[in-house]
Amino acid sequence: MPDIYHQFEIRGNREAVFDAIAKAEGLNSWWTLEAGGEPVLGSEYRFYFGPEYDWLAKVVEVRSGHEIRWSLVRAMDDWLPTTFGFELADAEQGTTVRFSHTGWTSEGEHFAITSFCWGQLLNGLKNYVENGVVIPFEKRN
Repeated sequence: MPDIYHQFEIRGNREAVFDAIAKAEGLNSWWTLEAGGEPVLGSEYRFYFGPEYDWLAKVVEVRSGHEIRWSLVRAMDDWLPTTFGFELADAEQGTTVRFSHTGWTSEGEHFAITSFCWGQLLNGLKNYVENGVVIPFEKRN
């Protein structure tokens, strides 16, 4: 199965990065239109991007300040049954972020588009944590 991986550094501590990826306010600042959920093992998150993209995912791994991973329960067909998440580690000037989106059934067109989009969105995460930049949802690619 093909998988998507990205690794980069953010000038910010692990707790700030974790909050940006695990709390609704953080997720809404760089990824979702509206998110909800708690970083607790087994809990459900809602990732809402509009009426046709109202997704649910279950937390399958979590260590506060260190990692979180979700398994999608409701999403577009290509994203099922994938999992995605983040591992965080201290770096010399902040936090190393290791992102993965695994379990894809093929390397088709949507896989390639999603990999590119994750790269852009993760840059938005970096800019949000480092500089407080929130790109309006309608301008995110």
